[in-house]
Amino acid sequence: MDRTDERRAEFLAHVEGGGKVEATDWMPEEYRTTMIRFMQMHALSELMGALPEKEWVPRAPTLARKLSLMAKVQDEVGHAQLILRVAEDLAAPLGKGREELVGELFTGECKFHNVFHMPAPTWADAGIIGWLVDGAAVISQAALLGSSYAPYARVLQRVCAEEGFHIQHGESICLALAEGTPAQRQMLQEALERWWEALLLFFGPAETNSPSATILLKYRFRTKTNEELRQKFLTKYVPRIQALGLTIPDPALRYDEAAGRWIYTPPDWSKLKAIARNEGPLSQYRLGLRRLSYEQGRWVREALMAPAKQAV
Repeated sequence: MDRTDERRAEFLAHVEGGGKVEATDWMPEEYRTTMIRFMQMHALSELMGALPEKEWVPRAPTLARKLSLMAKVQDEVGHAQLILRVAEDLAAPLGKGREELVGELFTGECKFHNVFHMPAPTWADAGIIGWLVDGAAVISQAALLGSSYAPYARVLQRVCAEEGFHIQHGESICLALAEGTPAQRQMLQEALERWWEALLLFFGPAETNSPSATILLKYRFRTKTNEELRQKFLTKYVPRIQALGLTIPDPALRYDEAAGRWIYTPPDWSKLKAIARNEGPLSQYRLGLRRLSYEQGRWVREALMAPAKQAV
């Protein structure tokens, strides 16, 4: 065994024993590159996730709703910035900075989360996104608080705390609609039906043998499988959805006491593959919006970086 193999074995033993990794520590290249890709997708998903709700800021029904939605959009962009800072520290030895990490969104080298490729045609969709989509996100992110990569775990403490307020915001919208007129209740029911499959797709396939998933679990960057997270989401939210008098659009959905798990109709996984190719319902539209915004803001980034470049 050469020295590199020894260090890799020592590193693996360290993380398997609950040890933490900092950006300046030695790490296997597969750990570095996989962590960068994971955090890059998370950051860019936060950035793209602001778009479906931004569309509803001018159309929100009251001033209070507009202000709360604006604050939520601001938080999402802030989360993207925080996570990008962590990712670029890890990417710096590979010659990548924030510009390159964000730029890969437009070239298709980095994806953003499947739920943000979907339309949000009504005010009820804004509520479902805040309550259930953000609820699914917090379940996934809370499971990463014990991540072996310490800088990411530290940032997630703030992200999860703020996402908790987003869930309350979305739940408040859904409660108001559920207690409203028949038309409002119907609008909420239709939004749930639009989003249910996307919520199941959110966590990814139950069984995956992808190299990145294997590495994430191997090095304890992740400690829960996709299906474990999906089961946790169903356990938490199915009773709450039903308590509002809503009908979940899956007649096969039930809890199997003997197996200790939810039985559900599997979503159409081909849709997830299409979204991964940026062929979702609004993939190209939202990428176009983000690309336009990014190019229009280029002069600001260049102006901010000019003093630093001159100093060098």
